[in-house]
Amino acid sequence: MLDQTRQDGTSPWHEGELAMQRSVGVVERMDGPGRNFVRRAMPEQHRVFFPMLPFVVLGTVDARGDAWATVRAGRPGFMSSPEPEILDVSLPRDAADPADAGMEEGDAIAMLGIQLETRRRNRLNGVIHRTGVENFSVRVGQSFGNCPQYIQLRSSAFVRDPDLPTAMQPLHSTQLDDRARRMVEGADTFFVASYVDRDNGERQVDVSHRGGNAGFVRVDADGVLTVPDFPGNRFFNTLGNFLVNPRAGLVFVDFETGDLLQMTGRVEVLLDSPEIATIQRAERLWRFTPEHIVFRPDALPLRWGLGVDL
Repeated sequence: MLDQTRQDGTSPWHEGELAMQRSVGVVERMDGPGRNFVRRAMPEQHRVFFPMLPFVVLGTVDARGDAWATVRAGRPGFMSSPEPEILDVSLPRDAADPADAGMEEGDAIAMLGIQLETRRRNRLNGVIHRTGVENFSVRVGQSFGNCPQYIQLRSSAFVRDPDLPTAMQPLHSTQLDDRARRMVEGADTFFVASYVDRDNGERQVDVSHRGGNAGFVRVDADGVLTVPDFPGNRFFNTLGNFLVNPRAGLVFVDFETGDLLQMTGRVEVLLDSPEIATIQRAERLWRFTPEHIVFRPDALPLRWGLGVDL
């Protein structure tokens, strides 16, 4: 279909993504999908999908250049697409969320719409145009779908009005405490933000899902996280960004309590390490060193249960 084709016919891949594709010999194979399926506008199915969602995952960059990932909730309909190149978002500012600092006029942003009960997910990135304190629009730079791999089935329900913030205050630190370690080590899901500054001066932010069996992320004694990279779509958006700019923002969700654990820090990609062979299905590893950690109890007004019935 016409709306599946990139409008200018050029490849969307930057040098980091191409380097990752070269490492597994798929540059030529991924050229066509890049031109055909990474679009500059949302297809109709994406425009219908985002308004259905009660939450969205965001990736932003603050004034210091730190990447942050976050999860924000709203009644279905808080996102809408008046035209294929635009996604309107109604979300109040939230000073407790470190990612909020990267949501100013003209800032680059990434968005992941993910429906855990169906394992459906769609991604886009673009630039913010502020239309008010509680509203902004995103002009789409890239829009594409993702396969359902590694997504744990969950269904959600609101436990309070999403417009009412929690009374709990965020806790800031530079090291993982025991509670944060348990949250990471027990997780089967997290989200990661990364970004690059393209040669044309545009900043391109990405936010993506990572999943596996509970405990797939290891926390070493020094607080460094080791994350396996499993077989995927070979786009290598996240790892390609890391090769160019080794900064990342991670967010872990406690689906039973609504707590969020957000971290920003530095990344090292390991393409060739004996440790890779010790982790089933892992094709490579990356290590994340947190520099700023924010624990936000009761941050989300949603609670999730495993499966499709809460």
